[in-house]
Amino acid sequence: MKKDFLETFRQKQLRKSQLKQLSMLEEIDRICQKHYIPYWLDGGTLLGAVRHGGFIPWDDDIDIAMRKEDMERFLSIAPRELNDTLSIQSNTKSEPVTKIRDLNSFFVEPGDDLQKKQHRGIFIDIFPFVDYPTMPRKLVKHITLSISKSFAILHKKHYYSIRSFAEFFWFGIKYSIYNSLWVVICKIWPKDQYISNIVTNNGYGIMHQKNSIFPLGTIQFEGKTFCAPNNPDAYLKDLYNNYMEIPPVEKQKSHSLFILPELDE
Repeated sequence: MKKDFLETFRQKQLRKSQLKQLSMLEEIDRICQKHYIPYWLDGGTLLGAVRHGGFIPWDDDIDIAMRKEDMERFLSIAPRELNDTLSIQSNTKSEPVTKIRDLNSFFVEPGDDLQKKQHRGIFIDIFPFVDYPTMPRKLVKHITLSISKSFAILHKKHYYSIRSFAEFFWFGIKYSIYNSLWVVICKIWPKDQYISNIVTNNGYGIMHQKNSIFPLGTIQFEGKTFCAPNNPDAYLKDLYNNYMEIPPVEKQKSHSLFILPELDE
């Protein structure tokens, strides 16, 4: 078997990338602590903190979460507070996740449109969370999957064809119907028990008990202390079920195709 030089190079850059992301997380934490903006480690980053004491060995990004209103406050403050090597990438109309990008690096993911002019450095994802109606999880999953899938298809790059026209028509109607239904449900049902990712980014229908997150606790990640849900066990079971089980090698997937942690040394 011939050697995969690109993958070998990517693996060599992984730890450097992780350490740069760690310094970026410290900068975000500094701003949040200074301005009393609540956030917490989310997804694979929280999983890594619990299971590995830091990064999942093959992971190449950091996930944090904030209440939507707190993220909006963070976005109003961060541009004047972040150091000059970092930039905010936020377009909530087409991409519901805000990214904090490092300007002195290069990171390529599958599906990236390299013709699109934007920063492509190493990043931290910030996921906005909102209150969810108190209703059966299966129904929430059905609705949120329909909305998030339709949203993703409507906002992906399309080429002129009969199929793309049919997709746009079908998923446009589907999105309008389910999104309107969700708006009505959120106005009628009480929203005092659950919280989760905004609906366009929640295809798995995940809901967290608010009391598993708040009041926020802390956790060690790569030897440093960051904010975390007060009950990481319950939070991670909502996300991954048996989260302490290490997946087989073929499922240990990273996000990147190519990483260059430093453009200018």
